[in-house]
Amino acid sequence: MVPGGRRRGLAALAAAAIALMQISLLVFPISAQESNSSRVVPAEGYCSMYGICGQRSDGKVLNCANATKAVKPDTLFSSRVQSLCPTITGDVCCTVDQFDTLHQQVQQAVPFLVGCPACLRNFLNLLCEMSCSPNQSLFINVTSVKQINGTATVDGIDYYVTTNYGEELYNSCKDVKFGTLNTRAMDFLGGGAKTYKEWLAFLGRQAKPNEPGSPYLITYRSDSSDSSGVKPLNSTIYSCGDPSLGCSCGDCPSSSVCTGSLLPQLNTETSCSVKMGSLKAKCLDFSLVVVYLALLCAFLLWGLLYRTRGRTAFPLKTKPLGNSDDKSDSNKNGKSLHNSVQVSEAASSTVKPSHPSIVQTYMSIFFRKHGIFVARYPLLVLCVSLLIPVLLCIGLLRFKVETRPEKLWVSPGSRAADEKNYFDSHLAPFYRIEQLVLATSASGGSAAPSIVNDNNMKLLFQIQKKVDDLRANYSGSTVALADICLKPLSTDCATQSVLQHYTSEETCLSTFQSPIDPGTILGGFPGNNFTEASAFIITYPVNNMVETTGQENEKAVAWERAFISLVKEEILPMVLAQNLTLSFSSESSIQDELNRESTADAITIVISYIVMFAYISFTLGDRPSRWLSLFVSSKVLLGLSGVVLVMLSVLGSIGFFSAIGVKSTLIIMEVIPFLVLAVGVDNMCILVHAVKRQPDESNLEERISDALVEVGPSITLASFAEVLAFAVSAINPMPATRVFSMFAALAVFMDFLLQVTAFVALIVFDFRRAQDDRIDCVPCARIVSSPATDDGGDGQRLHLLARYMRDIHGPILSYRAVKFVVIAVFVGLAFASIALSTRLQPGLEQKIVLPRNSYLQDYFDDLAEYMKVGPPLYFVMKNFNYSSASVHTNQICSINQCNSNSLLNEIARQSLSPETSYIAKPAASWLDDFLIWMSPEAFGCCRKFVNGSYCPPDDQPPCCQLDQDSGTCSASGTCNNCTTCFLHSELDNGRPSTTQFKDKLPWFLDALPSSDCSKGGKGAYSTSLDLSGYESGIIQASAFRTYHTPLNKQTDYVNSMRAARDFSSKMSEDLQMEIFPYSVFYIFFEQYLGVWKTAIMNICVCLGTVFVVCFIVTSSLWASAIILIVLAMIVLDLMGVMAMLGIQLNAISVVNLVMSIGIAVEFCVHITHAFMIGNGDRETRARQALSTMGASVFSGITLTKLVGVIVLRFAKSEVFVVYYFQMYLALVLIGFLHGLIFLPVLLSLCGPPPKSAKPIEQSQPTSASTEQT
Repeated sequence: MVPGGRRRGLAALAAAAIALMQISLLVFPISAQESNSSRVVPAEGYCSMYGICGQRSDGKVLNCANATKAVKPDTLFSSRVQSLCPTITGDVCCTVDQFDTLHQQVQQAVPFLVGCPACLRNFLNLLCEMSCSPNQSLFINVTSVKQINGTATVDGIDYYVTTNYGEELYNSCKDVKFGTLNTRAMDFLGGGAKTYKEWLAFLGRQAKPNEPGSPYLITYRSDSSDSSGVKPLNSTIYSCGDPSLGCSCGDCPSSSVCTGSLLPQLNTETSCSVKMGSLKAKCLDFSLVVVYLALLCAFLLWGLLYRTRGRTAFPLKTKPLGNSDDKSDSNKNGKSLHNSVQVSEAASSTVKPSHPSIVQTYMSIFFRKHGIFVARYPLLVLCVSLLIPVLLCIGLLRFKVETRPEKLWVSPGSRAADEKNYFDSHLAPFYRIEQLVLATSASGGSAAPSIVNDNNMKLLFQIQKKVDDLRANYSGSTVALADICLKPLSTDCATQSVLQHYTSEETCLSTFQSPIDPGTILGGFPGNNFTEASAFIITYPVNNMVETTGQENEKAVAWERAFISLVKEEILPMVLAQNLTLSFSSESSIQDELNRESTADAITIVISYIVMFAYISFTLGDRPSRWLSLFVSSKVLLGLSGVVLVMLSVLGSIGFFSAIGVKSTLIIMEVIPFLVLAVGVDNMCILVHAVKRQPDESNLEERISDALVEVGPSITLASFAEVLAFAVSAINPMPATRVFSMFAALAVFMDFLLQVTAFVALIVFDFRRAQDDRIDCVPCARIVSSPATDDGGDGQRLHLLARYMRDIHGPILSYRAVKFVVIAVFVGLAFASIALSTRLQPGLEQKIVLPRNSYLQDYFDDLAEYMKVGPPLYFVMKNFNYSSASVHTNQICSINQCNSNSLLNEIARQSLSPETSYIAKPAASWLDDFLIWMSPEAFGCCRKFVNGSYCPPDDQPPCCQLDQDSGTCSASGTCNNCTTCFLHSELDNGRPSTTQFKDKLPWFLDALPSSDCSKGGKGAYSTSLDLSGYESGIIQASAFRTYHTPLNKQTDYVNSMRAARDFSSKMSEDLQMEIFPYSVFYIFFEQYLGVWKTAIMNICVCLGTVFVVCFIVTSSLWASAIILIVLAMIVLDLMGVMAMLGIQLNAISVVNLVMSIGIAVEFCVHITHAFMIGNGDRETRARQALSTMGASVFSGITLTKLVGVIVLRFAKSEVFVVYYFQMYLALVLIGFLHGLIFLPVLLSLCGPPPKSAKPIEQSQPTSASTEQT
C-alpha cells in the first residue's frame, strides 16, 4: 500500500512562492488602537483620507486622515485610474502615489482571480472605491488615527457596504479555483471564509509589523443610521455567470451553462433488494432461499415416492454387520474377514458391475508389473528415481528470489504498468517518501490536546537538526538528505513541515518559500482550527529514479535505512520523553519489513513441518502387543525418508525453474513445501496402509503389487488432477500466481513419481527390515522376539478407527433421516456460501502482511487518523494539440471562455461529490496558469524588455537589488521599461496563437513564482509536461494534478481507482482525447479490479481440468460429475468461511483457493475409487469405501494436515494466521466433512455402478481387508 501522505504537490507549492504570504490583504489579526478623531460629515465629492503622510516601522505607507474635496486628476492620471478602476470617472480621492500603492497591491491578487473576470472586476472595484472614489466620505469613516511626525495618519476605518453588495461580491468569488495548490482562491484571499462577513472581516485585518497585510484596520459594516448621512456602497456587482465577463464552470458552478455535468454520476449503482415487512434482503439472497426450499421439497418428495414404490434406497436402518467384540469377526492376525463387509440386510439384489475402462485396465496391468519389479529390484529403482531430482537440484546454483512488488503482483501487459511506464518516461517518477508523525495522546476519554506549543516546536527543531546532520554510508561515500532530496526550485529541499518558514528558533524565514496546505503538515484538527491540531506531520520527499538495473536508488535506500535507525535509536526516546507518540516510515520500509517477516516466521514453518513428520512417523507404524516390539514396528525412518522425498521434489522443481531463469518468490518457499508435503503424506499413508491390508500369507512381491493395483489408480488420478489443475492455472497473467502454479505443478508431479517409485522401494526395504526384526532407525541392530510378536500385531488406534468406520460411522449414515439431514445441511451450506461469497471484499490490508511488532503498524494507524487528504491523482493527456486550429485548449482549460464540459471543469464538478468520485479538490492546471500568466490582465507576469527578451517581475533580480542581510529586494529601475508580452489585440479571442504559445511556454516553465506573480511555472509544473518535439504543435504528455480523498480501507483504494478510470474513459470518449488517470498506488491495486474474474477463471479451469482427468481415467461421466460437484461445494464453502472471517480476496487467497482444489481432490477421489471397485448395491459399496479408505482419509489426510496447520496459529505474522492457518484449517475441516459424510451419502443415493476387476486381474485377491494393520 502506498501511504496516504504522499503528494507530488510539493512542486506545485513552489508556484505560489512568496505571493500568498505577501498579498496586502492576507494578514493576521491584531486589535487596532482607536483614538478620538473628528468625524467627517458624509457628502458627495468629499474624501475621508487623501495622500500619504507617513509609514510604519516596517515601511508600509499610511494614508493621511484628510477630509478634503475630491481632486480632478490630469488626463494621464485619469486614464491610468480608469484602466484599473473603470467605475471611477472625474474627480478622485487618491494621489498618484496612493494609486501606485493600490496598483502594486492588486497586482499580487490578480493572478488568483484573473481566471474569473467577473470576480476580479468586483474585487478590484471594492479596492478602487475604497482608495480613489470621489464619494469616499459617504461610505468610509476614519475611526482611528496615529500621529507620525506630527501628522495624523489613518490607523483604522469603517467601510460601509450593503448586505446585498457583500453577498453578491462573495458569491461571485467563492468558487474561484487556485489551481496551483488544488484549492479555492477563497482559502487564501478569504482565509476559507464561508460567508461574505467572514471574508470581509478577513480582508480588513491589520497586519503585525514585518508581516504582509493591510497597514491599518478596516472594519466592514452594513448597518448605518439614517441620520448619519452614510450611504453604504452598493455599486454594480457582476455575477460570475454574466456572459460579458463569464467565468468558467469550474469557477462558477451556478452559471446557467453549468447546470449539470455532461457525465453521469459515478458509482451510483444500487443493489437489488426485496422487502418483506420489516425484513429486507438482497435479491440474490432471496432467490437462493427460494431455490433451496424448492430443491429441498423436491428431494423430500422424491424420497417419499421412492419409498412407496418399494425401493430400498432409504432403508430405515441397516443392521450392523457384526458385534465389534465378536471374535468370529477377526482372524488370528486381527484382520477382518473380507465377506463380512459385503453382506447387507438391505441388499436384496446385487448390481451388475460394468467393465473397467481401457485406461483403468492398462493402469492396473502397469501397476501390477511395476509393483513386482520394484519389489525385486528396490535398490535399482531407488537410485534411478533419485537421480533426476538430484540433477535438477544443480539448478539451485542460479536460485534467485523476486521481492519487488511490481514484479510479483503486476501483470507484464497490465494497463497500470503501461501507464506507469508512460508517466515515468515522459514526465517523472513519483518521488520517494520519508515521513514522521508526532502526536499527542488522549487520556481519560477526553480529546487529544493540541500539539502546537513552544516546547513541541523546539522539539521539532531538534529533530530537524538530527535529520539534516544524518549521514549514511554508501559505497565508501557519505549521503546526506540534501544530496537526494527533491528540490523543485533547485535550491532547498521541499520538506513539508510546520517549520517550513523557519531557519532557526529565532528568525522567521522561508527556506522553501512556499505556502503549504495545512492538511499536509497538521493532523487531528476540526474544520480549519489549525491551532487545535493534535499531530505534526513531517514529510521528506526524495528523488526517485526509473529503475532499469535495480541499483539506481541504492543511494536513497542507504540513507532511508540510516534514517530509520536514527529514528529508533535517538528521535523516538526524545519524543517519548515529551509524552508524545511517534510513528515513522521510509520508502523502503515495507519491503524491509516483509523480508524480516519471512525470516521471523521461518522457524514457525519449520516447526509445522517437523510436527507433520512426527505424526507421519507415528501413524505409519503399528502398536504391537509388547513394548519391546515397538522398535521394530515403528516406521520413523520410513516417514523421514518420505519427507526427504517431498523436499527433494520441491527442490527439484525450484532447481529446474531456476536453471531456466525463473525467479522464485516467498510464497513458493513458504507454501509449496507445505502443499507437496500435504499431498505426499496422503499418498504415503495410503500406500503403506494398502500394503498392510494385504493377506499375511502372500509374499512381499504379491503384497506390493496388489497394493499398487488397489490404490495406484486413485493416487494417479488425484495426482494428475492436481498437476493439471496447477498447470492450467499458470495461464494467470499475475506473475506471483503464475509462477506459483508452475512450481507447484512440477513439484506435485515429481512427488508423485517419487512416491510410486522411490517410496515404494523404501516400503520394500522397511518391510524386509520388520520381517527380520531389525530396529527402526538402526537397521543393523536386531531384536530377538517370540513368534507371538513377530508382525507387531494390529495397531490398536488404527484398528479402532477402522472398526469405527465400519461399525458406527457407516451404519449411522445409513439412516434415511440422517441422509435427508446431511443432504439438506450440506446443500444449504453451499447456497449460503454463494450468498456470503458475494460479500468478499478485494484487497490485502497492509497491516496484515507485516509483522505484528512492526513499527509500520502504528504508522498506518496514524495515517488513517490524521491525514486530511489522500494520495495525489494525475489526469494525463496524450498528444495535446495547442495550435490555433485545434480546439484542445478550450476542451481542457477551466478559466473564462473554456468549454463548460472541459476536462478541468468536469474534474472540479467531480470534486463536489467526493463520496462517489473520490476526488478531493479541483486540479492544478499548468494550462490555466499559463494562459493567466500570458494574459495582459496579469500585468506583473509575462513581461518583456525592449529587446524582446524575458523580463521577470519587479520583485525579482535584476528588476530589484537583493539585500543579502535583510533578504529584501529593493527596486533597481532596470525593468522600468518592461511591458506585457501581449496586448489584447494581439491575442485571438483571449487565446495565444500557435507561435505565441510555442515561444512563451519555455518562459513560463522557467519563471520563478513571487509576490508580484504567483503563477510562475518553475517548480510547480517543471515535470508536468513533456516538451520533447513540442515545436510541432503537439505536447506528447501533460499532467493535471489533484488529490484523492483520504483512503483508509482497501475498498477505498479499489473504488477510487475504478471511479477515476470510469471518469477518464467517459471524458476521453466525450472530448475525443486520450486521457488516463495515474496515482502511485494504481499499479498495486489494479489486480483487485479484476480479482473476481481471476479467481473465478482459475477455479473454473481447475475444476474443469479435474473433471476431464477423472473422466479419462474412470470413463465414468457419473463419477466425474459427483467429484466435480463435491469439489465445487468445498470451494464454495471455503469462500463462505472467508467472508465470515473477513478474509479478503487477493492473490494469496486466490492461490489458496486454487490449492484447495488440489488438496480437496484427496478427500474425494480415494473414496469414490473405492466405491467404484466395490461389490454390491450402492449402500454396501459406500460402506465398503468407508471401511477400506475412510480410516486412511481420516488419519493420513485429515489429521496429518490438521497437526501441521495448527502450528501456523503461532506465527508472528498476521498474514500466516489469516491466510494460512485460518484458510487451511477451514479447508481441512470442510474437506473432511464432505469426504467422509456428504460424499458417502451422495454415493449411496446416486453413485455410479461398480467397475468389475475380474477382466483385469483373475489372480487378484477378491478384495482387501476392511481393517488396517
